[in-house]
Amino acid sequence: MAVIEHIRNFSIIAHIDHGKSTLADRLLEYTGTISDREMKEQVLDDMDLERERGITIKSHAIQMDYLFEGKKYILNLIDTPGHVDFSYEVSRAIAACEGALLVVDASQSIQAQTISNLYLALEHDLEIIPIVNKVDLPGANPEEVTDDIVELLGCDYEDVIWASAKTGQGVDKILEAIVRRIPPPQGDPDAPLQALIFDSVYNPYRGIEVYFRVFNGQIRKGQRVKFVATGREYDAEEVGVLKLAKEPRPHIGTGDVGYLISGIKDAREVKVGDTITDAGNPTPKPIEGFEEVKPMVFAGLYPVDTEEYEELRTTLEKLRLNDASLTFEPESSAALGFGFRAGFLGMLHMEIIQERLEREFGMNVIITVPNVPYRAYTKKQPDKPVEIHNPSQLPDPGVLDRVEEPYIKATIITKSEFVGPVMKLAMEKRGEIKNQVYITPERVELTFDMPLAEIVFDFYDKLKTVSRGYASFDYHQIGFRPSDLVKVDILLNGQPVDALSALVHRDRAYEIGRRMVSKLKELIPRQQFDIPIQAAIGSRIIARETVKALRKDVTAKCYGGDISRKRKLLEKQKKGKKRMRQIGKVSIPQSAFMAVLKLKD
Repeated sequence: MAVIEHIRNFSIIAHIDHGKSTLADRLLEYTGTISDREMKEQVLDDMDLERERGITIKSHAIQMDYLFEGKKYILNLIDTPGHVDFSYEVSRAIAACEGALLVVDASQSIQAQTISNLYLALEHDLEIIPIVNKVDLPGANPEEVTDDIVELLGCDYEDVIWASAKTGQGVDKILEAIVRRIPPPQGDPDAPLQALIFDSVYNPYRGIEVYFRVFNGQIRKGQRVKFVATGREYDAEEVGVLKLAKEPRPHIGTGDVGYLISGIKDAREVKVGDTITDAGNPTPKPIEGFEEVKPMVFAGLYPVDTEEYEELRTTLEKLRLNDASLTFEPESSAALGFGFRAGFLGMLHMEIIQERLEREFGMNVIITVPNVPYRAYTKKQPDKPVEIHNPSQLPDPGVLDRVEEPYIKATIITKSEFVGPVMKLAMEKRGEIKNQVYITPERVELTFDMPLAEIVFDFYDKLKTVSRGYASFDYHQIGFRPSDLVKVDILLNGQPVDALSALVHRDRAYEIGRRMVSKLKELIPRQQFDIPIQAAIGSRIIARETVKALRKDVTAKCYGGDISRKRKLLEKQKKGKKRMRQIGKVSIPQSAFMAVLKLKD
């Protein structure tokens, strides 16, 4: 077992595409953890989607052995996702470390997500090692970026390491800094077991593999352990360390990082942030900071073919084994039949689940308009909130007292020349500016309070457009606030289509209703009868369009003769169309649901 003074636990903090995964590759290569034969780009990103998009979706951990000044050190890299949707996973991974490498691109400088995760690291008193990456690129400006980092961290200019993860420049200095600057773990090897779960992975043959960091005591093979948050007990069938492949060990000691296999089959029994302790001699207090992961975006998932409903249920259950933050429950829609209301951490999470459904399981699904969770209060019970995950659940306006929606604190970092357009965009999305700070003369940090519903759709795309790509965005939730929201229903041929209804702010309801009906008019195919498309708030129609009928020329066979013959045929056609309209069904193409998503601009 390693001497605690020779263990170093660290993570890498970086914005998307600043070279985090490439730097991890170089560290593994330099320490000899991985051979040339096993080497490939983004070696820790093992999902096809991660490799294609160049992002980390699941956090990873790996142990490296490093010989420095004649002593053998154990370096545990706990890799973290960089995207805001996975910020809770990031916070737990950071809690398992004593230090962090802050990687900043030499051509792009500091971004919003970097600052967000940096503050998380500083809250946990982590030792920060700043690194300016990609110094070999033609557009690199390492001196200016170093000045930005020195100003942000208050460190010395010499503390900043210049590196290129691509060429391997500066990797030796980074490893030396990890050993010299990051403190060894603290903890009592004789105290009762206290370990933090920072991740879990599903193995189809052995059940859930739990990744943990030991803070006090040690965990042995065969030991009876208890998960504090769920109260469940298991036998530690196998414990070990995380090299490129898992290496079983008889025990894992204080300060070290390892994995545990105990035959758990349900991902919901393992919660990131939970504390593992000894069942017979439990720790008096669990590790602080545990919270249930709450979905922030909800959408309906429906099979394109209604007969595939059970297959979709099985597929979602398999996906949840890998991703415990996915939640779903059955629901039905008059327009789409039986499906599920699924909860996601954010829009990226939703996109990834949709892509995984298609790629890994071959499931084509219809996704309805995403929405955020609201709280409704009725006049009967004005103090008891009702959680609303679907606009159709909103109580009748007659009994409704008020509605609250989730708000976020949004941080946007951009160049000073784009401050005006960025502010205008945020104001259009009902944002209130709270702070404006010049990080450097060229870079501004803007802070807004705004409704989560306004950024769920295409806010990030629009932000990139107005700032010509020079803006980065990060957010965290700050609670619920009362809001004047109304439910806009869409009626086709007089029948409400629940899958197209949306909760919107009253000031924008007329405009959104009008645009929804005009868009649907373009997309819904013409039938043998007129199709009225209406937008309504309660019983009040606020907008209407009509898809005109395909009309057969029934009088074509009449040549000459009395007009009454033509009139008789036209009257017969009119009666037939009236009857058809009463019994006719309107099918809504998938493109109509997708178009409504893009209406929020």
